[in-house]
Amino acid sequence: MAATTFSSLSDDLNSPILPPPLKTSTESEKICIDQMLEKYCGEFGKWQLKHFILTSLAWALEAFHTMVMIFADREPDWSCVNGVDCGGGGGSVCGMKAADWKWIGGKAASTVSEWSLICGDKFKVGLVQALFFAGCMIGAGVFGHLSDSSLGRKGSLTVVCALNAIFGCLTAFSPNYWTYVFLRVLTGFSTGGVGLCAFVLATEPIGPSKRGMAGMSTFYFFSCGIAILSGIAYIFQTWRTLYIVSSIPSLMYIILILPFVSESPRWYLVRGRIHEATKLMSTIASSNGKHLPDGVFLALDEEVSKSKIETDDDEYNLISSIENKDAQIGSIVDVIHYPVTRIRLFLAVVINFSASVVYYGLSLNVTNLETNLYMNVLLNAVAEMPAFTITAVLLDKFGRKPLTIGTMWFSGFFCLMGSLMSNIGVWKIIKMVCGVLGIFGMAGTYNLLFIYTAELFPTVVRNAALGTATQAAQMGAILAPFVVVLGGWLPFGVFAACGILGGMFAFYLPETLNMPLYDTFNGLEAGLA
Repeated sequence: MAATTFSSLSDDLNSPILPPPLKTSTESEKICIDQMLEKYCGEFGKWQLKHFILTSLAWALEAFHTMVMIFADREPDWSCVNGVDCGGGGGSVCGMKAADWKWIGGKAASTVSEWSLICGDKFKVGLVQALFFAGCMIGAGVFGHLSDSSLGRKGSLTVVCALNAIFGCLTAFSPNYWTYVFLRVLTGFSTGGVGLCAFVLATEPIGPSKRGMAGMSTFYFFSCGIAILSGIAYIFQTWRTLYIVSSIPSLMYIILILPFVSESPRWYLVRGRIHEATKLMSTIASSNGKHLPDGVFLALDEEVSKSKIETDDDEYNLISSIENKDAQIGSIVDVIHYPVTRIRLFLAVVINFSASVVYYGLSLNVTNLETNLYMNVLLNAVAEMPAFTITAVLLDKFGRKPLTIGTMWFSGFFCLMGSLMSNIGVWKIIKMVCGVLGIFGMAGTYNLLFIYTAELFPTVVRNAALGTATQAAQMGAILAPFVVVLGGWLPFGVFAACGILGGMFAFYLPETLNMPLYDTFNGLEAGLA
């Protein structure tokens, strides 16, 4: 009996004082948005498809407000009156008396006919175009910053569409030329933010392996907008009516489309609104027929290394620390402050400027063809689409960098060939073909530069950096009309130089194919380490 008692006591002494800890049934982890899209939500499912289409429709609105000047500021045909012989109407009205000729379609046909923007005042047509793009340049910077900060992507897109509708309709009631110029500058200011905000909002919820193809597809909406506008302009052939009709869709977009568009989860994340970002990611997963586990939490990419939390208490601390995190805010000053992003910004500015000079310059040469204006614009828009398709197909196969270099050099080569051709006989046809091939190549460049530039910078400053690059592109658009009027071989020579030099600068950019979209500067630096 004593032996039994001693044995029992010995067993009690050898037993642990505390019971072994219970294992948690689930583990929690921190992951960034790209990882969550790849593992749980789906990179491009039904939710992203709907979101992408609805958001990218804004590109058509940008096309309306940008290209409407082609029709509103056109120089209508004219004819002689009172039996005056004007050589079949093929001469110039500058040396004729005002009573000896008239505009076909009346003075209301365009701003040129209404305010006599001909002869010595012809420069005013180009001035309106240049100042419109100047407004776009300013607006791209302003709304690029606002969409990264307080307004967000969706809020900024709502504001610019509302301003476009207001300024566009007011333009139709311009009493004189200078009021018209002022309202076009304001329209340019708001238009500069449309494509920028729409592009970032459409592509940020898409996974890294699908983002390139989706980003390239946004420009189909712009080209379709130009094609639709040519039909609208053919139906409404007075400039005041055309401005109203082309501005109303912006209002319709706000009322009918934007309520079904969600804010970017990346913007929620960098603003410290983790609960809303996580809720949206859960919605994306459900819509795509997938499930987001309860133990998975969103985090900035710099925090992902601390993803494994094993105890309930630590899980509680994880949730608390994430939900109470301060908003991450950046500006273009921060882009310049960091050496890596500073170099990338400089290269992006130079390349976007060069591409814009060539793209808009070659586009303006189309108006010199003696064909139907409406058909001309339609064919020009349709001709860009094969370039978009080919570039989109090759983008994820060869990468962003090789395609940027290749398309810019392709365009530059044919522009160089065009500068060596005369305008006599068969060489005139060959020169035209060189111009078509030049714009074909640069349309592909212009398409992929948006996705490439966006992938070079972290989320906290992505729109600010993209806005700066867009400003550079607008500077190129401002310069392009002045290059075109040089005449002779010079325009093609300048376009060739821009294309070739732009491709050379692209050599110094990094490849971003299948790389994550970093959220912060620290995350970017960690990814480069």
